Formats: sequence, structure tokens, C-alpha cells
Amino acid sequence: MNWKRYAETAARMRVPSGFGLLAVYVVCARPAAVSVAVGAAVALLGILLRACATGHLEKNQRLATSGPYAYTRNPLYLGSALVALGFAIAARVWWLGLSFAAYLAAVYLPVVWEEEARLAELFPEFSRYAAAVPRFWPAGRRGAAAVYSGASTGFRWALYWKNQEYNASLGYLFGLIVLLWKMR
Repeated sequence: MNWKRYAETAARMRVPSGFGLLAVYVVCARPAAVSVAVGAAVALLGILLRACATGHLEKNQRLATSGPYAYTRNPLYLGSALVALGFAIAARVWWLGLSFAAYLAAVYLPVVWEEEARLAELFPEFSRYAAAVPRFWPAGRRGAAAVYSGASTGFRWALYWKNQEYNASLGYLFGLIVLLWKMR
């Protein structure tokens, strides 16, 4: 299998296929007050992680190693997975959760591999960073600090806005509104 071609196709299809999955979700979700409360809290953790990560991300300009990037190489995708988990909990439909997991694996894993290959080309220090920091699930230690002591930068709101992360927050709010509407 040609992983590069698959990753490019997955990246191109990420948004249209996501809208298709969203439509199925809206039709099939069976939310209840408790499931929405628990799911919204889990999804909010994902939104906050994504927001924090984008405030450290200067795409293609500097290798992000501070903030959440000190613990996981892919905090944006981890945040997206938490959002998906939260909305799956809120829906109270087990196969929607499996669909989300399959979607994330089929679409995002190849994109992650392709992005990491591109980062390795752009930033020679990426291999040292990758050896110190887990790809996805944080190991509970600040791995990047061992490789880049003193190179940390703080969160910057300008990057949050430049990376348009507010769209994820708006999507979260829209999702909650849909769930509350379906509960009535």
C-alpha cells in the first residue's frame, strides 16, 4: 500500500467525510441529561487541550515542543479524540463511538505519519524530539524538556487566533446545542 497517497487522500477527505459522520450522529444520537453532562465535560477537556496546543503552534516555522507538545507530539489529535469520545458518550449509541474510533484511525493516523515525515524534513531536530516525546498518549513526563531545555515558549493568543482554533470551540457549542435540542 502506498501510505503517502493514502495519507494525502485521507487529508483531503477529512472534512467531507467528517460532515457525513456528523449527519449520521445528528440523526442517531439519543442523548439524556446525564450522558450530555458527562460527554460535554470529556469533550471540553479535548477542546481545552486543542486550544492550549494551538497557542504554541507556529506551523512550518518552528518545531512545537512547549506546552502540550512537551508531553505528546500530537496534542491536537489527542484533543480531537477526547472531543469525539465526549460526544460519543453524550449520544448514548455505542456504535457511534466505534464509528468515531474507526474514523479517527482511518483518517488521522495516516495524516499523522505524513505530517511527521514532513516535520522530519523541515526540522533536523525532529528525530531527537520524536525519541523523547510519545506520538499520541502522554507518558506523564515532560519528554521535550530533556531535549530542549530552555527552548520553551509560552502560550500566545495570537497563535490561537491565527490557527483559527476558535472554530473547534464553535463546533463544540453547536454540538451541545444539537444534543440539547434532541433531548427535548
